[in-house]
Amino acid sequence: MPDFTIGIEEEYLLVERASGALAVEPPDAMLAEAQQVAGGQVNPEFLKCQIEVATGVCGSLAEARADLVRLRRAVADVAARHGLAPIAAGTHPFARWAEQRHTDRPRYDALASDLAGVARRLVICGLHVHVGIADEDLRIDLMNQVSYFLPHLLALSTSSPFWQGEVTGLQSYRVSIFDSLPRTGLPERFESWGEYQRLVGRMVMAGLIDDGTKLWWDIRPSARFPTLELRVTDVCTQVDDAISIAALYRGLLAALLRLKQRNQRWRLYANALIDENRWRAARYGVEGKLVDFGKGEAVDYALLLEELIELVREEAQAGGYWAEVQGARAILARGTSAQRQLLVYRAALDNGSDHAAALRAVVDWLCQETLNFA
Repeated sequence: MPDFTIGIEEEYLLVERASGALAVEPPDAMLAEAQQVAGGQVNPEFLKCQIEVATGVCGSLAEARADLVRLRRAVADVAARHGLAPIAAGTHPFARWAEQRHTDRPRYDALASDLAGVARRLVICGLHVHVGIADEDLRIDLMNQVSYFLPHLLALSTSSPFWQGEVTGLQSYRVSIFDSLPRTGLPERFESWGEYQRLVGRMVMAGLIDDGTKLWWDIRPSARFPTLELRVTDVCTQVDDAISIAALYRGLLAALLRLKQRNQRWRLYANALIDENRWRAARYGVEGKLVDFGKGEAVDYALLLEELIELVREEAQAGGYWAEVQGARAILARGTSAQRQLLVYRAALDNGSDHAAALRAVVDWLCQETLNFA
């Protein structure tokens, strides 16, 4: 039986507290200090204006939440000493990507050279959830099945409605930026771990990638850990939103395993169909409809979420994370980060702010909400 341990990675943007603009050249001392304070669980990202945190291997969602809270607080405390603040958002409301600089490390130098201008646009931040599944063939089987639900999880996470000072009309503009890279989007379907390994081997042999870490699919078998890694989601501004999504993801994998043990399985649909829901999730978030391909019709997201929660109820209750799963309802009631950012922006305009000041109000809200936890 898989242990379904949890590990969560979050990427943040660093902003100047005085202006709300991205920190193009944060001091090297800040990263070193954050790494020291957080016990090595803080790392640089591709761009200098980004920073990443990673929890330890957690047995429960409560443990994962406590670690995330500790890491967010540690990064914020260190950043404040340098006049900076972290924001947990898929994009920055008004930053210009052309002004950003990539981190001076061999891996990032190689990425910048290989991906050219596409890489320079990656001023985006995601939420990655690892779930421990030691059996390699089971990892592949569950990846094939759970891919159906990736749009549902993306919709809950949306936190990137702005790009370069514009209201994009999308709830997750981050997805459209990330899709400009190669080897992104929905994963291939594989019959076995061996078939997956052969694909990676062929790409490595051809000199296309160094290893499986260069497969940037929405979900993938981790190349470093015995986990299945969810990657489609925007980073969540509130910690509890991230925990609810992680709980749903864990529950889905456990529920699909239950079906497998009863000689049942979730029907596999063409990636072209799931891609339609992926687009709808990025465009409309939880405000729109996704297609239920079993019924062959578009259904309000709220109804689909209730079906999702019911699907994982047995595993979540037995595993002690039912409360975290039900937190998804709170996201719907309160609004995703993308919805709330737009509300802050429009309220500022209604109160007489100009466009630039309204965008700055969104940054201020993000700074506050990123650290809004008990």
